[in-house]
Amino acid sequence: MLDIKDLHASVEGKEILKGLNLNVKAGEIHAIMGPNGAGKSTLASIVAGKEEYEVTKGNILLDNEDIEELAAEERAHKGVFLSFQYPVEIPGVTVTNFMKTAINETRKAQGLEEMPAKDMLKKIREKSELLEIDRKFLSRSLNEGFSGGEKKRNEIFQMAMMEPKLAILDETDSGLDIDALRIVANGVNKLKSENNAIVVITHYQRLLDYIVPDFVHVLYDGKIVKSGTKELALELEEKGYDWIKEEINA
Repeated sequence: MLDIKDLHASVEGKEILKGLNLNVKAGEIHAIMGPNGAGKSTLASIVAGKEEYEVTKGNILLDNEDIEELAAEERAHKGVFLSFQYPVEIPGVTVTNFMKTAINETRKAQGLEEMPAKDMLKKIREKSELLEIDRKFLSRSLNEGFSGGEKKRNEIFQMAMMEPKLAILDETDSGLDIDALRIVANGVNKLKSENNAIVVITHYQRLLDYIVPDFVHVLYDGKIVKSGTKELALELEEKGYDWIKEEINA
């Protein structure tokens, strides 16, 4: 699904990623953890195609296709979804209308006709029920006046509607209380399938109490320096990241 080989990347002349390797197969959930400044959000942004980052070496393959030269919009049409730490507000555009536009733009890029209105409404109803989203929520302006939990729930709703091949959740647990965290995590778990892959970027092990990853990776100083199962996340929670540094320098 996603294969990253020897990825080096910089922003404003400063090297952030320094030879990162990652392989994510369909049906898997991978968690990426690491201290501030390690390159976690940079990795998410680069895979999604944000222009401010420069890839200086390496490859990013999606289903064996090199997507490095594709714009963010083209990557989205191919099935890459990125949730943001700080989603933008769009006054006057409802959640429902935003989703209709996003889905039909993707269909257009794939050479398909617009989704019939009745099919769209059916899909919206099914996905909102799956994620325990109130119908009134869908008629509100996108992210305007939303609490942190509502913004995150809306992003998971967008993910459910778009049905991406690869979903990257960048610190989706940031600022959430336990109830909001549970709802978001339940949504992610319900959306996992054999045909998609999910990469969860987080500082905290607590999210992994709700979303159980197949693999946990530690990103440190621009590289993945350690990989394991959920137990690795528990070890990080207990010991912090200093022991990783000591292990690298040993």
